[in-house]
Amino acid sequence: MALKLYNTLGRKKQIFKPVHGKEVKMYVCGPTVNDVPHLGHARQQITFDVLRKYLKFLGYKVKFVSNVTDVDDKIINKARELNEDINELTKRNLKMHLEDYEKIGVDKPDVQPHATQYIKEMINLIVKLEKKDYTYVIEGDGVYFDISKFKNYGKLSNQKIEDLMSDSRKKLSEEKKNKEDFVLWKFSKPGEPQWESPWGKGRPVWHIECSAMSESILGLPLDIHGGGQDLIFPHHEDEIAQSESAYEKKFCNYWVHNGMVNVNRVKMSKSLGNFKTIRDLLEKYSGEIIRYFVISNHYRKPVDFSGKTLEIAKNSYERLKRIVENIENDKKENSRYLKEFEKAMDNDLNTPGGLQVLWKLVRDEKADGKIGTIKKIDSVFGLNLLVREEIKIPSEIQKLVDEREKARKEKNYKKADEIREKIMEKGFKIDDMSEGVKISKM
Repeated sequence: MALKLYNTLGRKKQIFKPVHGKEVKMYVCGPTVNDVPHLGHARQQITFDVLRKYLKFLGYKVKFVSNVTDVDDKIINKARELNEDINELTKRNLKMHLEDYEKIGVDKPDVQPHATQYIKEMINLIVKLEKKDYTYVIEGDGVYFDISKFKNYGKLSNQKIEDLMSDSRKKLSEEKKNKEDFVLWKFSKPGEPQWESPWGKGRPVWHIECSAMSESILGLPLDIHGGGQDLIFPHHEDEIAQSESAYEKKFCNYWVHNGMVNVNRVKMSKSLGNFKTIRDLLEKYSGEIIRYFVISNHYRKPVDFSGKTLEIAKNSYERLKRIVENIENDKKENSRYLKEFEKAMDNDLNTPGGLQVLWKLVRDEKADGKIGTIKKIDSVFGLNLLVREEIKIPSEIQKLVDEREKARKEKNYKKADEIREKIMEKGFKIDDMSEGVKISKM
């Protein structure tokens, strides 16, 4: 069975076939570092981290690029609000993003370009568009892309270009020719970041950043472009328009989008006061538990972060971890279970199905090669199931364990059982193994 991914461009599952054999060029929209990382970032980062790891599991060589937007209206506005230097703001927030992503088990991109490092490439891209007559200038505002010139505009979001062009019933602001025309280069106001350009001092805008960086680093067409469903329109639609117009090549073959995040069944929003950060979660739950929760939901469906759903994930993960800790390693792999895992994951990255295979494996008393198989599956899920946690045993617990051992040697099994009960009441359990006593938290 071959890997199938749901391609937003075409709205159906398609067999994944990279342009260059076993090499995959993958670009995922990274964070705009105007603020701290939130649950939407957690969901997206884990989703594409799992996809990247699964592609490697299948034997692909993946070049994974995810950018950092460090110049943007949101950043400028936030810096003004805090009366803070823009560079200091973006540096501080990026540090938090990287720290939090590491805590939820997300591997760093192979290349992580910053928008401010690719200004020259962005200007060159806009020049290409200008020469092909796709742009126009609004004085005192910026350089705009005319969507009426790109006949396939709307193909990703499945909207008709006629509906997105000039609408006589709606007054167009700033002399725009069409209501969905988007700015490529914005003329800077005093105190804003600015670079020299053929059109005057200004700065790039979000859409042009991703197009320039992805083409410069990976070349076109990309195999996979990822992001949240909220980016389909207008961000990814605009990327397609400007990239395919300028380079005269297909921009990307597979568009993969993860579902939105709710908090207690309500869409997360600062205005609603239910905005949650990754650090809010990490105060109570480990990165592995957050990952377990995310992958227990299919990536394209909405996911609801709530106390109830996270507690369910916590209990399930900790139970799975305890079962795995008690499995003996026979240094084999179980090909049957690995094939079942692949079958689930090949069906549009069905991580809940993959988890079901994992649970079935650990509960199968007749299966061999469990540890080797768990290791391969966990190379995709990143749950650290085989990482043994060093438990600090309190002195009072160790004293009770020693007393129990003494009672057992004296064959006073009644006393030994009573001490075991005391140990369990204090939140620890003991298992008598052939190599000695194993102490673990309950």
